[in-house]
Amino acid sequence: MSTRAAAVPASEPPSTRDAILDAAERRFAERGFAGVSMREIAADAGLRNQASLYHHFTDKRALYEAALARGVAPIVALMEESDYLIEHPHLPRLIQRAGLDDSRFLRTAVRTLLRPVYTHGLRLLQGAGGPWEPADLPQLATGLYHLIFGYFSDAALLEVIVEEDPRSPAAVARQRRFLKAAVAQLLGVARGR
Repeated sequence: MSTRAAAVPASEPPSTRDAILDAAERRFAERGFAGVSMREIAADAGLRNQASLYHHFTDKRALYEAALARGVAPIVALMEESDYLIEHPHLPRLIQRAGLDDSRFLRTAVRTLLRPVYTHGLRLLQGAGGPWEPADLPQLATGLYHLIFGYFSDAALLEVIVEEDPRSPAAVARQRRFLKAAVAQLLGVARGR
């Protein structure tokens, strides 16, 4: 799956499908699956009615899964470059909310979409060597997830605490430098300061 930036030139408005997915990502991240109606998503996407929404997605579950899939697919390839998360600031929170929603079929979708990312990450960590015992790699993977996604999923909280927008270019540049150094140290590639 390609990113929206690759699919839609910057000079053109987003497609109807992308506008729907953007609205769904934002709404589902804010209130979860059960807290959002298709009517709200259609209105947020600028649609006159829900017919266009249902033309693109058969039901709410299909839309939810598509919003997750659109965000998850490029994550593995884009993990080092946090621009994708800057362009899609609601994605980490959407993923976080997906894990919190108490619905069997949503949990199945989350597992289907995210388990391969987790498994791939563990394989990369196993191949990286470093100071970690194999039994510690799941905790290392979880810690890396929180380092990368936590910054964006908790951006509103961080803004209140540090009194600066953590999504500003300067803050993101600092976070990017920190992530590179922290990941290098966690993997045993860099020396301590």
